Amino acid sequence: MINLPEFGADDDVSSEVIEHEAPATNRSFARRIALQVLYELDTTAHRPGDVISSRLDSQETDKKESRYVRLLVLGVLTHRESIDGVINRFMLEWPLEQIAAIDRNILRMAVLEFAIEQKAPISVVIDEAVGLARIFSAESSIGFVNGVLGRIAEDDGVLQQLRALKVDGEQEA
Repeated sequence: MINLPEFGADDDVSSEVIEHEAPATNRSFARRIALQVLYELDTTAHRPGDVISSRLDSQETDKKESRYVRLLVLGVLTHRESIDGVINRFMLEWPLEQIAAIDRNILRMAVLEFAIEQKAPISVVIDEAVGLARIFSAESSIGFVNGVLGRIAEDDGVLQQLRALKVDGEQEA
């Protein structure tokens, strides 16, 4: 049996609050929320619409941020099988199902954003993904996320394959 400390009603129990830098942009803020939604969806049986609404209601988001959260979450859910297939091809040691849920979803979101949606330059998306790993994941995840995304970004054939997933009606003019 594990011996855990016992606390009484009069005991002074302190906790440490870790403050993170505020997001630099609206999209950075939206990425943080989208990652939290994707993590919850990946680890529970909650309904996507309920989770998105709950997260957006609990955060102070403007219309652009809310739209971007939805784009990222629904895009990952729509293209998850294809995204996961690509990520698995670039994983060196572990299948995607065996890595931390937070890392899985950082990778999925970044691949969606730079390869399918093409909403930001690849280098910006990778920097943002590394920043999310720095905030939400383990120290070792920072290099891992950077390495996997860097290998995917260097493969023109894979980028072409992923770009083709964007529905013709969604293509930007």
